[in-house]
Amino acid sequence: MTPSLPHQGGPRDEPWRPAEDSRHKARRRALTLLIIVLLIGVPAGYLVISANQSRNSGKDKEAKYSATGLTPGWPSKVQRRLYQVTVPHPADDIASYETNNWKTSRLYVQFRTNPAGLDSFLEAMGVRREQLKKDEIAVGERDRKVSGWTFGGPGPWWGLTHEQKNPAPTQDVVVNLSDPEHPMVFVVSRTVP
Repeated sequence: MTPSLPHQGGPRDEPWRPAEDSRHKARRRALTLLIIVLLIGVPAGYLVISANQSRNSGKDKEAKYSATGLTPGWPSKVQRRLYQVTVPHPADDIASYETNNWKTSRLYVQFRTNPAGLDSFLEAMGVRREQLKKDEIAVGERDRKVSGWTFGGPGPWWGLTHEQKNPAPTQDVVVNLSDPEHPMVFVVSRTVP
């Protein structure tokens, strides 16, 4: 007697499927390609955009902090609050520059305003216009060199030093009233960190 061979199983109980036609195959492949692009391409695109924004932000910050003198534009809100320099509205020809070292931090600000704006600025500092002294150039020689200000043009020039107890800043203010309707204000506010 010969041993019997193992019995092969019959056909599975799967339903019969017709062969896939070329249109259906192309649609399935297109859908697969779309899914792959969405899963890989979108995050990759996001990373490229994010990297460019980050790099541009770093360049902006580098330009800001490598500036060596007054740059046009408003000082930041944090700087205005820290140095207690309130630029009034309306104001134009605004420029600022900040220096910091281990001993003293300074904010240089210039702007042109109107008489009401000058009064508002002085009032926010805690002084009045009557406290300005004629021909008083309160900004020292060192600060003039740093800022590039020369107070030799047409005047009259008025100024004051508003001293405050640390940690509050001390402000040196010079005002050019050659055009009384549009006084030009120069401020150096310094604080000890």
